[in-house]
Amino acid sequence: MRFLRYCEEMASLDVLGQRIRHYRTDRGFTLDELGEKVGVTASQLSLVENGKREAKVSLLNSLAEHLDVELTDLLDSSPPSKRAALEHEWRHATEQPLYRSLGLPDTKISRSTPDEMLETLTGLYDEIHRREEQALATPEEARRANTELRLRMREKNNYLPELEEIAEKLVADSGHGQGAITHREVALMAESLGFHIVHVNDLPRTARSVTDLENGRLYLPPASIPGGHGLRSMALQAMAHLLLKHPVPQTYEEFLQQRLEINYFAAACLMPRTSAVAFLQEAKKDRNIAVEDFRDAFGVTHEAASLRFTNLATEFLDIRLHFLRVGDDGAVYKAYENDGLRLPTDVTGATEGQIVCRHWSAREAFTRTNRTTEYYQYTDTPEGTFWESTQIGTAEGAEFSITVGVAFDDAKWFRGRETTERTHSSCPDLDCCRRPDEHMRGKWAGKAWTSARLQAHALSPLHGGLFPGVSDVELFEFLERHEAPDAE
Repeated sequence: MRFLRYCEEMASLDVLGQRIRHYRTDRGFTLDELGEKVGVTASQLSLVENGKREAKVSLLNSLAEHLDVELTDLLDSSPPSKRAALEHEWRHATEQPLYRSLGLPDTKISRSTPDEMLETLTGLYDEIHRREEQALATPEEARRANTELRLRMREKNNYLPELEEIAEKLVADSGHGQGAITHREVALMAESLGFHIVHVNDLPRTARSVTDLENGRLYLPPASIPGGHGLRSMALQAMAHLLLKHPVPQTYEEFLQQRLEINYFAAACLMPRTSAVAFLQEAKKDRNIAVEDFRDAFGVTHEAASLRFTNLATEFLDIRLHFLRVGDDGAVYKAYENDGLRLPTDVTGATEGQIVCRHWSAREAFTRTNRTTEYYQYTDTPEGTFWESTQIGTAEGAEFSITVGVAFDDAKWFRGRETTERTHSSCPDLDCCRRPDEHMRGKWAGKAWTSARLQAHALSPLHGGLFPGVSDVELFEFLERHEAPDAE
């Protein structure tokens, strides 16, 4: 039994058969001739060579003797030639669920199959497998990609001038003047690109919008999606894919980059650079910057206004800052900083899913009774003192906080700077807020039980498909339903 396990570790039946065939043909034996020498029929030996039957130890010893090779040579785990390696790789590929899911007919490989064709087949399968793996990103891969993107944007102060230029032109061409962008103006922008906005009730559950390139239709839901995804923003995001000439994303990194760009573009249209900067510069002049004023002036969500503020504050106001979206459990969903605040991170540098200090404004705001206005607070940290403004929001029944903060010296430009709320945080020191008081630990350890709430985080694995995260079946069925003009 120990020897048989050794055989299994050394070579698969497939490779073992290839090596027997290689040495047989190299020595000039036919199946009948070698079978006669080792005491088996040609058909039995053929099954062994094709990897369809195990060989007894006595047969392996006899084969090694008559082929004049060491037994370890027969049991080597590597295919005996490049051709044999290709055959082994292809046979293994066709046994995998991914290959079977393609619905292709069985492709038999014979001695007459050219090496070039076999290389092409295995190469195509390897590429399909690679793309499938990248489409189904693990949470770890997603966090890594998101971290790299956040650091790149930090180097740019979260400002993308090329997208600003495209957005400014689109807005100007729509005839927009001052104030909030209207739904009619968004529709005119879509028409300038050759698309008609259609509101439907049956979008694929995994999609926020669908663009029919063939028939020039941009499908949106009839109402905003919970979580701040307004109809104007969704339409502009769909247009961004067209204007920025995005290809179908092949990697999770490309997917995240495109998502960032379409969100940025939509915000740059809804809060155009020229008027937004003028509004903020006037507020700074009056030492009265407030995200809620910025939000109301352009008719957007608090989160959208906060994120747009991060785009413009450093570039045009000379203010460095940080932004946080935090769940009511303290977990980070979005984060950005260029003001020196140390964000909570894991060992890879990712901040998504990490827990914010209980003493930061992003969590202290949840303890307030009145949540209709912004909450202001100073927080002393190992990196210095920061002033923060936090607003509580609700999406799909769950609360979250949106925080914009700056270093102490820049608080003078903001409304709420006179607040007397002040806390101290020594995180990541465990004694700050993550290690319980020793007295309470001694009192309650082993005397209580709790059940954790299941967390569903934004950076979870995406379902595979033509577009990451969207079901191909639902997408194509939707397009089929709406292909005919009378389907609307």
